[in-house]
Amino acid sequence: MNTRQWLVSALIAGALIVAAKSGPSFAGSNSSNLNVSAAVQANCTISTSALGFGNYDPISVNDSGGSDLDGTGIVTITCTKGSGLDITLGLGNNAVGSQRKLIGTASGDLLNYEIYQNAGRTTVWSTGADKQTITAAPSKAARAFTAYGRIVKGQDISADSYSDIVVAIVNF
Repeated sequence: MNTRQWLVSALIAGALIVAAKSGPSFAGSNSSNLNVSAAVQANCTISTSALGFGNYDPISVNDSGGSDLDGTGIVTITCTKGSGLDITLGLGNNAVGSQRKLIGTASGDLLNYEIYQNAGRTTVWSTGADKQTITAAPSKAARAFTAYGRIVKGQDISADSYSDIVVAIVNF
């Protein structure tokens, strides 16, 4: 074996020894579990789209022999899956007792109205027993509920612009 062959053999042997000794040597091993957790809290958001009635005409269309004036608005809730129990609507800023009233901007006159849970306008939507009970959210997708409003016919009211503010609350 010449010097060159011996040198190549020595280098290869050295590389093999280094490669074999480069990793640590273990005597054994043990294990333990890492517990991982998270909590999801019940949560809901609520938003509304205005309930608009349009024009009330106490002289002909909405006089005592005419028809009620109906309108609709929307209450939208978005809840954590499995959350949501009921939606309440306050009586508004101008109520007298349990009667909701719109107030005239200039005249201060009060125009009776009501908000209902159903299109037939037979189930009042308010608070307490009149709240709208809802099923638990099947997903986090937004759900829209129609607020059916009615101004009853035959009211003797001044020409004016009328408004009210009703607070909508989702309880979860």
